[in-house]
Amino acid sequence: MRCYHRKYMSHATPTVVIVGRPNVGKSTLFNRITGQRRAIVGDEPGITRDRIHGTADHHGRRFEVIDTGGIVVNDHEYIASQILQQAEVALQTAAHIILLVDGRSEITGSDRDLAQMLRRLGKPVTLAVNKADSSAKSDLAHEFYGLGIADIFPISAEHGIGIDAMLDHVTNGIPEETETAPTPRDEAIRVAIIGRPNVGKSTLLNQLLGHDRAIISPIAGTTRDAVDERVSRDGTEYVLIDTAGIRRKGKTKEMAEKLSVVMARRNIRMAGVVLLLLDATEGIVALDTTIAGYAHEGGRGVIICVNKWDEVPGHKGQKKNEFEQNIRDEFKFLEYAPVVFLSAKTGAGVPQLFALIREVYQSASQRITTGEMNRFVEQLRFEERRIFYITQASIRPPAFVVFTDRGGPLHFSHERQLVNQIRKRFGFRGTPIVLKTRAKEPARKRK
Repeated sequence: MRCYHRKYMSHATPTVVIVGRPNVGKSTLFNRITGQRRAIVGDEPGITRDRIHGTADHHGRRFEVIDTGGIVVNDHEYIASQILQQAEVALQTAAHIILLVDGRSEITGSDRDLAQMLRRLGKPVTLAVNKADSSAKSDLAHEFYGLGIADIFPISAEHGIGIDAMLDHVTNGIPEETETAPTPRDEAIRVAIIGRPNVGKSTLLNQLLGHDRAIISPIAGTTRDAVDERVSRDGTEYVLIDTAGIRRKGKTKEMAEKLSVVMARRNIRMAGVVLLLLDATEGIVALDTTIAGYAHEGGRGVIICVNKWDEVPGHKGQKKNEFEQNIRDEFKFLEYAPVVFLSAKTGAGVPQLFALIREVYQSASQRITTGEMNRFVEQLRFEERRIFYITQASIRPPAFVVFTDRGGPLHFSHERQLVNQIRKRFGFRGTPIVLKTRAKEPARKRK
C-alpha cells in the first residue's frame, strides 16, 4: 500500500526540524514558515506533543518542516522522555535544524543541554532567538553565542521579523526547483477519529486498517506519535487520522480531558468526515458533549459511533433505542449525524463504516444547481418571509445563500424548518447545512 501522508515524504525533499524547550514559540514559527495554521498555538507550555509535518517554499527552494514537542533533555518524566524520543526520530533525517530559544529570558540549563545534544549530531544547526521584536532585544542576541552555535538570527515568529534572513541561510544548500514538483494525488477521504480518552479510538483505528498500527493500552491517554494511515476499500481511498490525548503520570484527570479536546480540534480541521466515539458502558458524559460541539462547529460530516456495545448487558434492541434517544437529547445540534453501534474490539459493525463514511462525505460534497434550488423554492411552504431564490455558495459544509424580501437572519425555528426541508428534498445526510440570508427587493412593475 503506497502511503502519501507527510510522515513518509520522499527523502529527496530536504527536512528542516524545529526544536526547543517548551513554550518558546516553535508552533508559531512552524505556522509562519509553512503559511498555515496546522500547529496549535497557545500560552500553555507543552501543547505540541506529536511531530507535526508541513511543506514550505522559500524563493523556489522546497522543503519539509517538522515541529516537535518541547524538549527537556534530562527530564526523565514519561511524557518528556517520549517527546524527546519522537524528536530524535525527526532529527535523524534532518537536513537542517533550527534551535529556537526565547530572547526575552536568560539562557537556561535546558537550552544548554539541548544545544550540546544537537552539536553532537554533526548536522547544520541555526540558532533562532525568538521574540526579539525590538532593536534592544536584537542586541541581546549576542549573549546566546554561549550556546556554541555560530549562526544566530534574532527573529519574531509572531510578527514575521527576521524570518526571511533566517530562511535564506537555512535553505542555502537546497537547490531551486526549475519546475513545479509533482505532488501525489490526494483524493482520499480524510477521516478523524475523535473522543475522550480511553473510549477505544486506537482499537477502532486498528480494526479499520485490518492490522495493528496504533498502540493500545488500558491507560487513558496513552502517549504515542500521531497516526495518519491510508487504506483502500471498494475502490475508495481513506486516510485515517487518530491522535490520542496525553495524561502526565500523577497529574489530574483535567489535563487528560483538556488535551483530548486539543487533539480533537486539530484532527477535525484536518478531516472530511469525523467519527465521534462514545463509550456504551459509561454513557454520555460532559466531555462527550464538548467534543461533539467542536465536531459540529468544525463543519465536517459527522458519524456518531457507540463503541463497546458488545459489553452492554440486557436486551440489545431496547437498549439501543434508549441509548440513541439519549444521544438525540444530549446532542440536539447533531440531529443530522447517523448513529452506529459497534465493537471496535470484536470488529462487529466496523466494516459497514466505510460505506457510511463515503455516503456522508459525498453528502457534504454535494452541489445543487441554482435551477434545482429554484424549483425547490417554487414548492416551498414558508411563512416567515418571502424567499425569492436560493443558491449554493460552497461545499463541506454545504452553504446556501437565501435571498429574501428583508435583511437579517431567519428566526432559529424557521431556519431549522428550512434546513429540514432542504434535507428532505436533497439528502445531505451526516453533514451540517449553513444558511446565509440576503435582502433582495422584488422587481418593480413597469408603469
